[in-house]
Amino acid sequence: MLLRALLLTLALTSPALAQGELRGHGGPVRALAISPDSARAISGSFDQSAIVWSLERGVALGVLRVHEGAVNAVAALPDGRFATAGEDGGVAIWKADDFSAPASLMKIHTAPIVALAVSSDGTALASASWDSTLALTSLGGAPRRFEGHQGNVNGVAFSPDGRTLISAGYDASLRLWPLDGDAPRIIRLAAPLNALAVSRTGEIAAGGADGLLFLLSASGELRATIEASDSPIIALAFTPDGARVAAASPRGTVSLFDVATGKLVFTLNGPGLPVWSLAFTADGRQLLTGGGDRVVRRWDARSGEHLGPVVIERPADVFAGLDGSRGAQLFKACAACHTLSPDAENRAGPTLYGVIGRRIGTAPGYRYSPGFANHDITWSKETIARLFELGPATYTPGTKMPEQTLGSPEDRTALVEFIENAGRLR
Repeated sequence: MLLRALLLTLALTSPALAQGELRGHGGPVRALAISPDSARAISGSFDQSAIVWSLERGVALGVLRVHEGAVNAVAALPDGRFATAGEDGGVAIWKADDFSAPASLMKIHTAPIVALAVSSDGTALASASWDSTLALTSLGGAPRRFEGHQGNVNGVAFSPDGRTLISAGYDASLRLWPLDGDAPRIIRLAAPLNALAVSRTGEIAAGGADGLLFLLSASGELRATIEASDSPIIALAFTPDGARVAAASPRGTVSLFDVATGKLVFTLNGPGLPVWSLAFTADGRQLLTGGGDRVVRRWDARSGEHLGPVVIERPADVFAGLDGSRGAQLFKACAACHTLSPDAENRAGPTLYGVIGRRIGTAPGYRYSPGFANHDITWSKETIARLFELGPATYTPGTKMPEQTLGSPEDRTALVEFIENAGRLR
């Protein structure tokens, strides 16, 4: 009875985190970070925005928009500020209480930034980019460049003592860069690397494109190689005590492994998969995941159970009664980034409602890349068909739209007619 009374007292006097799903993004949630006190989280999405959330209330505090392209990386600074980085190679710093515009915006890389790390004292940011480099940026100072990877750099982290940068690249190398200027230590692993995490005690986890999970000591000695997934590992996170590491793959698994033994503890089962991003709360009790369904979800990190009610959205009404058409089938590949409803939010791409007759780059509320919006094109059935005949990179240079073509004239006609007719139905 005494134990129960004590637990009840703790529950009533400790700030409880809400357990509902966090909804607001219009595209897959690519990045997650949680403030040191676990009061707030920040998520970045393919919809070109970041959202700051109150974890105690389960609500959005602000939507951050400044990047031209997907927000691939986010970070929570110790003083309450936030950092975002994206496809445009830029890093933005945001105040803790003003999300209307960034306090600073720096062009750091010439290709997408895919990972950020914050020094323990909060005075410096490290960024990893597909331009094959790392950058160390003192907040308010010029970046220091680290070169040597042969290809995309997909992960970056500070060592706990702040004296070393660790990076993971698609060239299958893990690199330890002493910040005193000494040459990096290069560890060659058995697979291209997509993800990186470093625990508070210095252990290193790297995720391979073949589903292998590599566990290394703080000095870079390989301790274990685990067959974690049958598809690439794209996100990693250590529990605060470093005892477990979570690994996510695009086929829908998030698995927790015991670091000491390398054994599987459990695999998450539930909605929101595949998962693109992971973050643990400071007490290690909750795991947040960002998924392809555009939702940030909460899980009990000790049991793997989904926290709070699960809300499954109904399929878009635009497909009702039309799923048998060839155009509807083709548009399903577009629906991850575009809607066809006049009152729907922009996703990774703008709504296509009313696109026929609309000048390029003019959908309300959508941030276009300048190179795309400056083209002299008015969308018609003919120009949209031409877009898919030649491909976005050729027809509209400067676009952020993924490269895709439709080789069949019949398919192009079917898709364009579906877009036109579905818009009329709304």
